[in-house]
Amino acid sequence: MKIPERLQPLVDDGVIDAVLSRLMSGKEADVFVVRCGSEIRCAKVYKDALKRSFKKAVQYQEGRKVRGGRKARALEKRSNYGRKQQEEIWQYAEINALSSLARAGVRVPKTYGCFEGVLLMELVSDGGGDVAPRLADVWLSPEQASEDHAVMMEYVKLMLCEGIVHGDLSEFNVLVDEYGPVIIDLPQAIDAAANNSAQEMFLRDVNNMRRYYGQFAPELLATQYAREIWALFQAGDLTPDSVLTGHFEDDTAGADVDAVLEEIKTVLQEDRQRRERLGEAANGSDD
Repeated sequence: MKIPERLQPLVDDGVIDAVLSRLMSGKEADVFVVRCGSEIRCAKVYKDALKRSFKKAVQYQEGRKVRGGRKARALEKRSNYGRKQQEEIWQYAEINALSSLARAGVRVPKTYGCFEGVLLMELVSDGGGDVAPRLADVWLSPEQASEDHAVMMEYVKLMLCEGIVHGDLSEFNVLVDEYGPVIIDLPQAIDAAANNSAQEMFLRDVNNMRRYYGQFAPELLATQYAREIWALFQAGDLTPDSVLTGHFEDDTAGADVDAVLEEIKTVLQEDRQRRERLGEAANGSDD
């Protein structure tokens, strides 16, 4: 394929030997499959701020540290230099988060460096060598859903132990290879202790996982991992060895019953619709 303009300098410098295909185009970046020597990797090309459609970007950037008085002043004045610095902060947030989480034991893609707004990463593949599917595109048995959900709860616990909240975690930001889930897409990752929206985002992230896996294992919809983990974090008691139960009680627990029942009803309805669509597709292929 034709080499994208943003990747040409990396090809010229020998960092990338060949651009094989476009993998995806997202709200904050385009991702390409590339060859580096004998290895197949992916190159994430971040979009400029004016082209990026990520909602509430300022909310995600709250609490990110800026070193140097000149940089801080430039950011405040929103000068050209300041906007350039803001872009670098946005881009390097992901590589920093990926490095921290890998050390903590969370499955994320391995990184190989960030070059002028291009992040080189491991290409997560399935057992056959193809690109691993997104969680949203995977059908799970109830047993597998429960097992993978438990793994994800361990991952979000380890992330919070590192002071990191994904901020946009859903079935579209998780890949599934032969060993289980892999968390991706972290440029909007936030500092749990410095961002005023951290609790709201954490609860949303974890409950997104509960909702998705709950389609396959409805008993998960009654769990309260989000509140349990956050309460431990707030109390200063969260550690990588903290044992999670999925249970949490507070003064408003009774008021949440109707919401849980409504969520169960909605997820079961989505599950029936998904099964009907699969049935229609199967019947169509037999005609």
